Amino acid sequence: MKWNAELYDNKHAFVSQYGEGVLELLDVKPGERILDLGCGTGDLAKLIWEHGAEVVGIDASPDMIAKAEGKYPELDFSVANGTDFHFDESFDAVFTNAVLHWIHDADGVIKSVYNVLKPGGRFVGEFGGKDNNKLMLAAASTVLNKYGYIKGDIIIPWYFPSTAEYATKLEAGGFQVTFTSHFNRPTLLQDGRDGMIEWFNMFGSSIFKKVPDAELPQILNEITDLLQPTNEVDGEWFADYKRLRFVAVKE
Repeated sequence: MKWNAELYDNKHAFVSQYGEGVLELLDVKPGERILDLGCGTGDLAKLIWEHGAEVVGIDASPDMIAKAEGKYPELDFSVANGTDFHFDESFDAVFTNAVLHWIHDADGVIKSVYNVLKPGGRFVGEFGGKDNNKLMLAAASTVLNKYGYIKGDIIIPWYFPSTAEYATKLEAGGFQVTFTSHFNRPTLLQDGRDGMIEWFNMFGSSIFKKVPDAELPQILNEITDLLQPTNEVDGEWFADYKRLRFVAVKE
């Protein structure tokens, strides 16, 4: 997936804003060396740095890294694959927000994180959990079936595990899981009804790869119509997010 860093910053700032709550779990100590895995345009890396840590941000998107470097030239950012990254100097913690659901090779991520952490180092993050966007994906499936672009349910392009599934992977990768939480978090979208369409354009483009560009606006409008009874409240539109938070310590 190619990311539009400008659209991400302008219309989907909620990604970083909600991530500020995950920073409380990280509990940064001054002088720590921390890796921000999937740093996007750098906003949370900057907050970690403001807590007194040395921070390194990595992301698979060159556009995101370029934007981060332009915003925060005082920080260290680089392009790296989330399933296969290496550093000569180890970290006290690895932090990640709204990234791991994009990476199906969870075991590769966990192995790479384990290898860059100091003994006793912590892996702290949040991402989409089981049934994330369930209503939105069901509506998309209904409309795409109607027009003959799929048969049955959408093949979900993300990785949305349960707490048990992900904790099992962390433990198999050498971590002690000290905290997990799977919870509903309806997420307010900017621009009302248009915000739902913008969400699908930004994050769900792979779902519509068989749809001709000329037909996509109609498809998205019909999906949004179906979602109005459940995802619109008093004129405001929400993504039906379910999030998984965790803290794990390298044994």
